[in-house]
Amino acid sequence: MKRLNRIYLPQALNPGERLPLEKDQLKHMLTVLKMQDGEPLTVFNGLGQRFAARLCLIDKKSAEVELQDMTKSTNESPLNLHLYQGISRGDKMELSIQKSVELGVQQITPLFSERCGVKLAADRLDKKMQHWQQVIISACQQCERDTLPKLNSPIHLKELIATAPSQEFFLLLDPHQGQSIKQLDKREQFSLLIGPEGGFSEDEVFALQQLPHAGITLGPRILRTETAGLTVISLLQGLFGDF
Repeated sequence: MKRLNRIYLPQALNPGERLPLEKDQLKHMLTVLKMQDGEPLTVFNGLGQRFAARLCLIDKKSAEVELQDMTKSTNESPLNLHLYQGISRGDKMELSIQKSVELGVQQITPLFSERCGVKLAADRLDKKMQHWQQVIISACQQCERDTLPKLNSPIHLKELIATAPSQEFFLLLDPHQGQSIKQLDKREQFSLLIGPEGGFSEDEVFALQQLPHAGITLGPRILRTETAGLTVISLLQGLFGDF
């Protein structure tokens, strides 16, 4: 079965509308995807709906999409997962965000902590947030999710401990102790705390005990920060979600 090409339009969408495409979107469709006038595609705006549509070429530099039938998305996981990801260097953070979206998380919160090796001034942090948001959009396009996971503003671990809602239940990874993830009681919501490349400090681990939590271990091997979160998400989806 041929897979339909998908594009994201961040606006209200209604059947029968014709909406202009941005130059970058048009270039991708014509140059990379080799789409033709009248060819079908799917449009989504991140709110849980998808629209059948067709490409309407006006000329080589402009085009529109004509929206047709709308259907509601049915592929969101019943498990509510919130990933608090320690901010890591290079493309590791991007990998964690991209793959966690594919695996079905609903929220992502970048996390600063004592051993976080990434220092970002306000302007650089704004650019990072814009880039990470685009990573989420691209991941949704690829994996056919029609609801964008929420990217929250970065928070420091100390602030999280002080302000965390009482209804959140946290999973704290510890390579040396803790229960197997298979021993967890079934819940509809989990918040995952993944430390940076240097892990959480002893003081931070002690402070985290204040939160409603379960300590879990992923076996005798110590996983990298970009591996640990994705492993936990996959296991939780297999135990309590839709895998």
